[in-house]
Formats: sequence, C-alpha cells, structure tokens
Amino acid sequence: MGAKDDVRRRTLELLWKDARRPARGPQRGLTAEGIVEAAIGLVEAEGLAALSMRRVAQELGVGTASLYTYLPGKAELEALMLDAVALDDTLPHEWPGDWRAKVEAWARSDWEGFREHPWVLQLVAAAPFPGPNAIRWLDSALRALEDTGLSEADKMAVVESVDAYVRGQARLSLDTREPDADESRERDAALAGLIDFTDYPALLKSLQSGVTPYAADRFEFGLQRLLDGIATLIPTP
Repeated sequence: MGAKDDVRRRTLELLWKDARRPARGPQRGLTAEGIVEAAIGLVEAEGLAALSMRRVAQELGVGTASLYTYLPGKAELEALMLDAVALDDTLPHEWPGDWRAKVEAWARSDWEGFREHPWVLQLVAAAPFPGPNAIRWLDSALRALEDTGLSEADKMAVVESVDAYVRGQARLSLDTREPDADESRERDAALAGLIDFTDYPALLKSLQSGVTPYAADRFEFGLQRLLDGIATLIPTP
C-alpha cells in the first residue's frame, strides 16, 4: 500500500470510526473535536496558509506532539475540518417549497458560505474525503428531488451539477475583485482612449445600450438558467 493510500485509509477511519481517542498518553482536556475547532478558528482569522500542526498546538497551548496522539497529521486534520463545516443549519430537503425552491435555497446558502469562508473551497479540492456530514448533506440534497419523477441517475447529476456551478461561481468571485465605481470610471475612460470599439461591433452594441460588462448578478442569472434546464427533464403530470 502506497503512502497516499495509507493517508486515505487513516482519514476515512478517523471520519467514520470512533478512532479519535488515543490509545496512549492523552493531553488532559484535549479532544479531536477541540483540535478541529481551534484549526477552524485559526484559518478563519489568518487563512489556510497559516494552518499547521504546530500553529494549532500553539493556539491550544500544548506541545505539537500532543496533537499527534489524536490525529496522524495535517491531511487528516483538514478532512475533519471540512466535514465539520459541511452542514448548514438547514439541510437541502428541509427548505420550504417545491424542488426548485429547495435547490435555490441551498445553492444560495452554499454560495454565501463559500464567499464568507473561502478556505473551505481550498479544502474541498485538497481533502476529498467524504465524512458523515458530507454524506448526510448528499442524502438530503437527493431527498429534495424525491417528488420530481427524475431517475436516480438524473437526481445525482442534478445535485452534482448545481454543486459544481455554485463552487465554480464562488471560486470565480473570490479570484476576481470587482472594481469600485471610481476605478470603473477610470478604467473605462482609459480604454475609450485606447480601443476602437468599432472593431468589436457586438460589444459596441451592448455598451451603447447601457450594458456594463460583469455588472449583472451572474450567480443568480446562471442559477435560474440551470434550473430552467433541469425543469425540462421533470415529467409533467
């Protein structure tokens, strides 16, 4: 078994088994849950780049070795952190309304959550280990589509497609800083003196109609068009 396979096995065991109590020498008052909570507090304050076993130990006021009696390493800690924040206060199927209202609600909730806690997006890519909370969320998202008449394969495809859209838009919004009004005016004035927009007739037509690039609510527009497409798959009574 390779090193990556060993990390994967240990991580899944930590997530799914009662393996969080060390067999030897526990630090008094220290728990895996407390370690995870301290780690989340650290990255909320300083970003994911600040995360290390040493820094978490400092936050807890213990030696780094104490953490290793509870968690094998940073990879396992990241997986536990991600699972700890995998659930909102309201699960997808618990939102009111029909399937579309439920999907809209959880998509918007996740969108806001990713934007408020950008480190989660980084961990989603770095620690793809499904824990109990992540599985509970997936089960709930599928339950939100129970009354649609969609096949099981289509239900899963809907959940994965909406989730991918939300993550992608959240990542794009975090990677692209929107200029303020003064910056936009200065940019547009500079471009007007540099570009002959007659070379770009379709763009010129949009600009002359008053449209400003990237000013619309791209997330909401895309979400509604995605759900419109999903609606065409749902059998009508």
